[in-house]
Amino acid sequence: MDVLFDSIDVRDLLSSHDLDDSSPLSSPDLRLLIDRLQVRSLHIKSKVRNYIISHHDDFAALFSQCSDAVSSSERLSDQVSDLLNLISDHPIDSEIRDVIDEIGRKRREVKEKRELLELVGVILELSEKLGCVKEEVRKGKIVEAAEGVGELKTALRIGDDPVVGEREPLVYGVLRKEWTECFEEIQEVLVGFMENAVRFEQESNAVRVKLQLSVKAIEGIELHTVLKAMDVLGILDYGLAKVADLIIKYVITPTVNCGMHVSFVEEINQPSGHTTEVVLKIIPSSDPKITAMDGETIYSSILRVIKFIYKSLFFENGPWMRCFGRLTWPRMSEIIISNFLSKVVPDNASKLVDFQQIVKLTSEFETDLKELMFISASDNKDERLSNFADNVEVHFALKKKVEILAKARNLLLQCDFTLPQDYKSEATRLKNERTGESSSDHVVNLLFSSERCVVSGAASQLMVLVHQTLKDVCLSSTRVALEFYHAARDALLLYEAVVPVKLERQLDSINQVAVLIHNDCLYLSREILGLAFEYRSDFPSSMKEFAVFVDLAPRFQLLAEEILQRQVQLVIYNLNKAIDGADGFQDTHQMQQYESTKFSIDQVVFILEKVHIIWEPLLLPWAYKGSMCMALEAVFSRMTKDILLLDDMAAEETLQLQRLIHLMLESLASLLESLIAINKTEKSQEGPVCSLDDSIPSLRKIRKLAELLDMPLKSITAAWENVELFSCGFTLSEVEEFIKAIFTDSPLRKECLWRIQSASF
Repeated sequence: MDVLFDSIDVRDLLSSHDLDDSSPLSSPDLRLLIDRLQVRSLHIKSKVRNYIISHHDDFAALFSQCSDAVSSSERLSDQVSDLLNLISDHPIDSEIRDVIDEIGRKRREVKEKRELLELVGVILELSEKLGCVKEEVRKGKIVEAAEGVGELKTALRIGDDPVVGEREPLVYGVLRKEWTECFEEIQEVLVGFMENAVRFEQESNAVRVKLQLSVKAIEGIELHTVLKAMDVLGILDYGLAKVADLIIKYVITPTVNCGMHVSFVEEINQPSGHTTEVVLKIIPSSDPKITAMDGETIYSSILRVIKFIYKSLFFENGPWMRCFGRLTWPRMSEIIISNFLSKVVPDNASKLVDFQQIVKLTSEFETDLKELMFISASDNKDERLSNFADNVEVHFALKKKVEILAKARNLLLQCDFTLPQDYKSEATRLKNERTGESSSDHVVNLLFSSERCVVSGAASQLMVLVHQTLKDVCLSSTRVALEFYHAARDALLLYEAVVPVKLERQLDSINQVAVLIHNDCLYLSREILGLAFEYRSDFPSSMKEFAVFVDLAPRFQLLAEEILQRQVQLVIYNLNKAIDGADGFQDTHQMQQYESTKFSIDQVVFILEKVHIIWEPLLLPWAYKGSMCMALEAVFSRMTKDILLLDDMAAEETLQLQRLIHLMLESLASLLESLIAINKTEKSQEGPVCSLDDSIPSLRKIRKLAELLDMPLKSITAAWENVELFSCGFTLSEVEEFIKAIFTDSPLRKECLWRIQSASF
């Protein structure tokens, strides 16, 4: 049969010359190929037939086995069918299943009853133990009772986190409640014992420790037994809390604060040969020569108390003593630091060496406490006193910083910002002679310029304090220098925080105080800029990178500008309010209205003269000039605007307006001359500067307006055409409306208005 599985290659059916791989088969080739395939097919069929005939017996045996297998499967199917019929007629399987289910239920019931019996046994046992604990408490067996409470706590799983989804018998809640009541009862008994065990008698200054205790008909209990029971119960901290508070309040605090030496006397009461009480008496010294306690005396006194407690109260039991130390040491160390160590911090760097003896005594004191197990020997956090003493440089610096800031605050609050009686003469001399030294503390030189100005005593004294502090920075260690540096910065910032708030009412009015604050801020900003140049090179090397002051200077510069602008705005507000009384300069040809307008102008002049008197002696020339020019510009522009808004003016009215303008300018002549004098000084010192007309553009305009009020129409037209009016600040619409208000309608007015409109420049 292998021939059936062999592949047939058409190339084998054709001769090699009949088949070309690269050319298609021709029709004769295909016919020849078909014939040869038919021959090959017949040959294969013949081989298959011969093979079957030669293996006839084998095929017959195979077919016989297949027939037997089919017959067997039919018989098996009949047997299974009979079995199923039999089962369906007699359902024994359901009876078996019911029996099995019944057996399972019985077994579960037996198991549940057994578990319930065991649970009842446990509950009875726990209940009996609770009863035994209560009985032991009544009999005075408090240690055994405490141990029983601890065992019951574990058995009842008190304090454990509940398992999610777990259910437990309700009786456990009842048992836990009984346990809580039992625990509170024994805790109350033990705490009552401790309250009776340690007492302080204020009359005799004595601490009494009873070794035999009685509470609630329970007698003859030893103190050691009570402490052991509290330890077993886990309430030692709670039981000793009141004792710790008593020792701190009546023994430690007076020992540190009493201000005199004390001595201790220990007494033991043995009425029947058995020690029942130990007493520690505190006896203050009566020696009048002793006025204060030193470190050695304080530490030795406290150590004597601690040793008494360690021996007489805790029977030299380390864990009990450590528990008491955890309760008392934080408060005790804080009392020692605040009432002793902080008070002996040196006032100056020269005394830092003397403080080393205190550091040594402090370290020895804590070593003794570690030996008594009062504080931990391994936890550095318990070395509170040593840590404070070791950082004495920082504490010294902090103390000095507080003093510096307190001094700065006091001088800022106490300074009333008033100048001495001769300040005007000094200021006048300063105005005439801006160079040279002055004997007045209120006149200072401004850094980075040749100017000098008048400042308040607060600013000058504050800078003296800052300079002294920075000198100390240059001479101190890094840690001390850092605190001094921050103190200097904070002292400067105090001026910004205190003075504007303290003098807020003065800043809301026009007075010399506001001008002084402006000068102070300007002076402080210049001084701050110079601090780094003056001191930074001598600062400790580690501070040079971040020790800066230049960031503070813009704050004071801005504050100075804000205060001055606030004053200028107040002046302008008052000036506008005075001008409002002129009622727009209308009807000035009427006597009553003329007098009212003149009174308003007099008020304007009065305000400006008052400001002139306050500002000129105190402000720097450039500040005075800028501020006064702003005020004058506001006045002149407002008056010019109001006059130009008049829509109809009689000839007499124009003359009165002209007279009022001339009157105002004449009254302000001295003020304007002061500004001209400043211009001349600036010109001689710094070269070309702006003229007064450039600084006050409306001055030229109001002067020209006074001329226009008495000028012929043609002259006004010519003045516009030659750009004279335009250069004075007049606009085309203002000139047109002015002409219409003064001159009646006529061909000449029309011609002039046309010429004005036609002019181009």
